[in-house]
Amino acid sequence: MDKQGLVIAIDAMGGDKAPEVVVKGALAAAADMEGRIALVGNEPEIRSILESLKQSLPENIYIRHASEKIGMEEPPAVSVRRKKDSSINVAVRMVKDGEASAMVSAGNTGAVVCAASLFLRPLPGVDRPGISVLFPTLTGVVQVMDVGANIDAKPEHLLQYGVMGTIYSRYVLRKENPRVGLLNIGEEETKGPEFVKETFKLLEQHQNVNFIGNIEGRDIFTGDCDVIICDAFLGNVVLKVSEGLADAFKELLKRKLGSSLICRIGSLLSAPAFRALKKEIDYSEYGGAPLLGVDGVCIVAHGGSSENAIKNAINVARKSVLNDVNDHIVEAIRNGRKSE
Repeated sequence: MDKQGLVIAIDAMGGDKAPEVVVKGALAAAADMEGRIALVGNEPEIRSILESLKQSLPENIYIRHASEKIGMEEPPAVSVRRKKDSSINVAVRMVKDGEASAMVSAGNTGAVVCAASLFLRPLPGVDRPGISVLFPTLTGVVQVMDVGANIDAKPEHLLQYGVMGTIYSRYVLRKENPRVGLLNIGEEETKGPEFVKETFKLLEQHQNVNFIGNIEGRDIFTGDCDVIICDAFLGNVVLKVSEGLADAFKELLKRKLGSSLICRIGSLLSAPAFRALKKEIDYSEYGGAPLLGVDGVCIVAHGGSSENAIKNAINVARKSVLNDVNDHIVEAIRNGRKSE
């Protein structure tokens, strides 16, 4: 796609700190981005934010009015059907109608998945979409998929996640031959429930997946794997446990570093290292998680996204479009051979 024709629709009303943080993130992204950004949401509220920031809209941002919004705690399927003019629905329909190249939302994840599945439909050969999240590891990042889209996954769905994760890792993360692992309770192929054992066989036989076998929870952060496949229930537990552990670690470290004069001096001397570590484990640096498998680019950002997270989520959407991720997924699933 021509970079100048790129349009990213962002749900301005979605997220714990919307619309202010979303507007700020969009302004930051637009400053060094080719193409345009559409702020989708309540126009008077968005313009009020701009006034408070003493900021006029740059040429590459425009507002697409949506009169409704879906709250974080609202039931997804019901809300998507009832609130037809919600910012999530409007942003997804913009992708469907070709007005936008991709959409980004830090709002109700279930509603984004529901709207994307309803309006965009799955890609040819894909049965269920999946959300792929990046985790920091000792050697870079690893994708974990699915973390929330498909709670009743079957072996063929997990196989498709392996293919889609491979393509995303190759074309967006630039990993030449991504290693794919299946999250299980042991490394042996006889371990785990039946659907996991059946998934093992399917992944092992597929030509388009560099399958390295089962991996355990302790292996997630080692960097020995590039794509980790699991069902949404397990994936979401991994995601929430990791978030909670990171927050607890930061708080415990803060307490210990302030516990004595020597510790406080040590913390000052180690400040550059701590800042680098904080940046490395900060989810906002990774932007958003792609909903892979739908016929359009949809990026799901964290509900608590900061301005930086929104900026990076827009960049993730941009990379996915410019690298033709969906076309490569369709090709890989259709012919089963390695994509070059």
